[in-house]
Amino acid sequence: MNVFIVAYLATALFYAALAVYFWRTRWRAPEAAHGGQVATRAGERVAVLAPLVLHAILLYQSTLSGPSLRLGIGNAASLIVWLSVLIYWLGSFVHRVEGLQALVMPMAALGCVLPLLAPPARALPNTEFLAFKAHLLISMLAYSFFTIASLHVLLMAVLEKRLHVGQLRGGLTVLPPLLTMERILFQLIGAGFVLLTLSLASGILFSEELFGRPLDWNHKTVFGAVSWAIFGALLWGRRRYGWRGRTAMRWTLSGFLMLVLAYLGSRFVLEVVLQRAA
Repeated sequence: MNVFIVAYLATALFYAALAVYFWRTRWRAPEAAHGGQVATRAGERVAVLAPLVLHAILLYQSTLSGPSLRLGIGNAASLIVWLSVLIYWLGSFVHRVEGLQALVMPMAALGCVLPLLAPPARALPNTEFLAFKAHLLISMLAYSFFTIASLHVLLMAVLEKRLHVGQLRGGLTVLPPLLTMERILFQLIGAGFVLLTLSLASGILFSEELFGRPLDWNHKTVFGAVSWAIFGALLWGRRRYGWRGRTAMRWTLSGFLMLVLAYLGSRFVLEVVLQRAA
């Protein structure tokens, strides 16, 4: 078996093992329901860092090791997942994220092996332009922040439901209050919105530099603009009317769906369905 296939599978299994561990210690642990301490430990951060580093090496080999940048749908989705895990890992030093690990790790296990399941990545044109490289990096970061925000929304929904029925257990018992989690959510959305704005702006500048026109209104651009408008409206509604709770959750998931359709959806149709380069 190819050594890279073994490395992908080993990294995915590492993520999967962490998913099981965090599920058992955060969502299922009976001691947490009786006030036990399940805060993120230094050893757990090191354990998450190990597959994160392996994943980074695999991404480098699959996208940057050749003479040009290769970024098909598999590599792109895997990169977004890797950045999402990195953001979560860094955030664990600042915020209490007990419960979120059990959502992030399964996503990482699946995202890690996507390059093996997708069509082979092809070299991207125009990667010699600095503006294009900056545009790609900013776009991937924006996707990653909104991915974590969407997982955070799902965790908030579970917490809210458990609070209503009085069935808190595991890591949910030591999560911050819902109002604090909402503040963290809007911090994530605010950072993602800034990056998405920069992504759209850099895309316009790159298009004008390369093709002599400011914007190509294809389906990717339209869905991206719709997502930007949704998140912008959500931030405005939060500031103007104090939107929160289920309203914020619905708007967040709607904006994320538009973002997925904008890039990954279009690449899936082109590369998997139509089997041609994006």
